[in-house]
This record gives sequence, structure tokens and C-alpha cells, in this order.
Amino acid sequence: MASKLRSGTSRHAQVSEWLREQIGQGVWAIDDQLPSESQLGAQFSVSRITIRRALQTLESEGVIYRRQGLGSFVGTSRVHQGLVRLTDFAEDMQAAGMHASSRVVHSEVEEATEIVSRALHVDEGSRVLRLDRIRLGDGEPLAYDRTWLPPFYGQLLNGRNLEEETIYHILEVDYQIPIVSGRFRMEAINAPADISQELGIPWGRALLMIERVSVTEAERRVYYQQRFYRSDRVAYDLDLARRPGDATDRGLPIRDFEAVFKQSPIQPDPEKPGPQ
Repeated sequence: MASKLRSGTSRHAQVSEWLREQIGQGVWAIDDQLPSESQLGAQFSVSRITIRRALQTLESEGVIYRRQGLGSFVGTSRVHQGLVRLTDFAEDMQAAGMHASSRVVHSEVEEATEIVSRALHVDEGSRVLRLDRIRLGDGEPLAYDRTWLPPFYGQLLNGRNLEEETIYHILEVDYQIPIVSGRFRMEAINAPADISQELGIPWGRALLMIERVSVTEAERRVYYQQRFYRSDRVAYDLDLARRPGDATDRGLPIRDFEAVFKQSPIQPDPEKPGPQ
């Protein structure tokens, strides 16, 4: 049955949107073959060039993959979740339609390093709680977190189930300590041996490291965190606005900043063994 396109939006964008919605609704599962270019062209009464542009968009997003001479297939399922608003891991996973959980691999009081002391506004060498967790989406490791908290906030985590609860939830819901702001810094790094082992990826694989400082009222630092995301499982989309009067000496305003979680498992690299 033919599908009618709307006016005011490019045809290829509408085809992409329709296919994206159909995949999101489960009409086709991962690795299912999509209708051919000629079938889609007939359905929407558009040229094959238009269909190809639509498919290229979805391929660049990782929603589908194409095989020469075979056609297009459903790739990774993913859902956008906004990071313009400060969120915790459980909120990110909920928005992505995935169940969040964690494995605590380290929880000890230690001395603050220079980096930690600057981030938390505490004296270097003072006592802080370091908490290391493997963050899981639907039971699969997506990230490795190292979090440092000043003693006052660290003690509030005593006896809590940090495999299912997040720090944000504990502080905001149980102790009415709001997280009012945060600062992010992103950097691409090669996976250190210990983190690659915990995430089940080859040593030296590219990771996306996000440093974040979470702040409560009166500019009090709640925690400093280093999160190491598997690069095969997450990417970021940045949407900028450009309208008359928008541009300033600080640049264009951000309309949306989203993490894209993907469900395709990484394949081991046989030519890149870990350290002996």
C-alpha cells in the first residue's frame, strides 16, 4: 500500500523517519532485511535516489547496514536520550529502553590526588571515598566508572545497594540533596589494561572518557567521576541552532546533545592481544 508523504519536509527525511519508526516498533528485528529500494520507491512514489539518501542517513546513524548486492538490513537498535539535562546512568538507560545495573569492583577510602582535589575543592591528600563500578545495560557492560566523593557524601552510601541504586537517586530522593549542575569533559583514550579486562574488550581499544563533576546547592562538590564508555556502544549527537541573532561570541546555542546507545556487541580483535 502506498504511503503519502507530507509537504514541507524533504522526502528522503520522511522516508528515513518512517523506517526508523518501523524499526523502533519492532516491525523488523535486528538483521532482518528491509524492503528493496524499488519496493520502497513504489511505496512512497519517489525515485531510487531519494530512497538511497534515506538509507544512507540510517546507515550513518548505525540503524541499518547494507551489503553489496544483497540489500539493507536492520543493524543496532538505539534510542536517543538527552544530555542537555544532567542525568544519571539509570535515567540514561531508561530513556534507551534498557535495564540499568552495576557491579561494584572497588570501594575504599583513599587520599585525594591532585586531580581529585582540584575537582572536589578539597585538600590534596585528604580522605575521599573511591567507588569503582562496571555499568551494565541489559546485563552487558557498557561503561566503567571511577567516582570520588568527599567523606560527608560518601558516608551516605553506606549499606546501600549500589548494584541497583544510583548516587543521584540516593542523594536526591532519600537525603533531599539536589544535584543542581555539573561540568563535563570528553576525551578519546586507549583502554588501559585493567579497564579493558573489566569491560571485556581488547587492550588498547578506543574508549570515550567522560569526566564529570556534580554540584549541589551553594556550589558544594558532590562527586568527581571518570566514566569510560565502550566506543562501540555509545556515540554523541550534537544539534546546534543557527538563526538570526543566535550566534554570539560564545558560539551557537546547543539545541540538543544526545548519547546514542547501540546494541551491537564488539568483536574481539585477534591481531591486538592484551599485555602479557
